[in-house]
Amino acid sequence: MVDNTAEGLEPSRREGEPAEPEAPRHREGRASHLAFVAHEVRNPLSTALWSAELLARMPAAERGGPRGEKLAGMCLRALSRLRLLVEDHFLLERLDIGGITVREEAVPLPELLEAAAAHLPAGAVLRQELEPGLLLQADRVLAERLLEAVLASAAREGGEVRVAARRQRGGIELRVQGATPEADRLADPVRGSASESRGRALSLPTARRVAAVLGGVLAAEPAEYRVLLPAHDGPASEGT
Repeated sequence: MVDNTAEGLEPSRREGEPAEPEAPRHREGRASHLAFVAHEVRNPLSTALWSAELLARMPAAERGGPRGEKLAGMCLRALSRLRLLVEDHFLLERLDIGGITVREEAVPLPELLEAAAAHLPAGAVLRQELEPGLLLQADRVLAERLLEAVLASAAREGGEVRVAARRQRGGIELRVQGATPEADRLADPVRGSASESRGRALSLPTARRVAAVLGGVLAAEPAEYRVLLPAHDGPASEGT
């Protein structure tokens, strides 16, 4: 479970006592980040609304034709992009305030990679070199979300994505190779940050927080992503 008493969170205050104002620099950074999120959300939302409005005005017979299919495809892609942004944004917010219960269990790494690989873009192929019997001590849902974000970034140009994993001192280390790591996208984006056409502008910052909550680390190195997560040292639980 996430420790909400960890250093860095605001201490409790007496009833009726006013809350301390946020530091100006923190407020400015927060406002800049939210401005970026609003901009990223507005673009696909506008596209989806525009496509849906045009479809609604088209004669019924024309909706099933090439133009109708094109508009429906645009709407679907825009909504899919919007869904990714919204899901990442709210997960990021909940992680920041310690608002998620982390349910740790023994999770086989191959199962997580298989689930994460199901979301790879068309044309991407996953190659694995895993030390046998690797078990993570992690929240299954959060760990899958972390690996999905890293694999999606490595697979953004299609082609082959390679994952090597082994147990080492400190946990289980994964090295993910594919497209050049997006080191700049690990940081929280702010006003003026580059847009992201797939709806994954918040995926890596969210994955970075997930790794920290799970007691691990996510880093972007010149040729690969490196993920270190705690290993499960006891016998696997039933069902894993």
